[in-house]
Amino acid sequence: MTHHQYPDRQQPQSSATGVQLNHTAVLATNRQRSAEFIATILGLEVGAPFGPFLPIDLGNGVTLDYYEMREEPVQPQHYAFLVPEEQFDAMIARLEAAGATYYADPRHTEPGQINTLFGGRGAYFEDPDGHNMEIMTRPYIRP
Repeated sequence: MTHHQYPDRQQPQSSATGVQLNHTAVLATNRQRSAEFIATILGLEVGAPFGPFLPIDLGNGVTLDYYEMREEPVQPQHYAFLVPEEQFDAMIARLEAAGATYYADPRHTEPGQINTLFGGRGAYFEDPDGHNMEIMTRPYIRP
């Protein structure tokens, strides 16, 4: 196994369980366009390129590392973001300003509506590559 050293990466912080998500690669046909889209909606900034990746720091020790794939189609994935209640309306406004349709449901059958699951608010929308993005103000309650 080959190990690559990325000196600018922050050292992992331990948690109660010892396991944390550090980063995930988000495949895109145009990494700049896709990274700027989600960063704008979430009110974040796109970081400097990091090898083949264009990172967005989510502020909780996790980065979305956008990776460009032009040779084959991108398989859409689902990414859910727990967002502060006081920022939700601004995110919806940024979706509207970007001309992106948001939905109350993950199957995108209720356009222009939000959901109120678990006492919070949420919405789903597609990024430029068809990834099903979700913003929610309350985490799901799991059994």
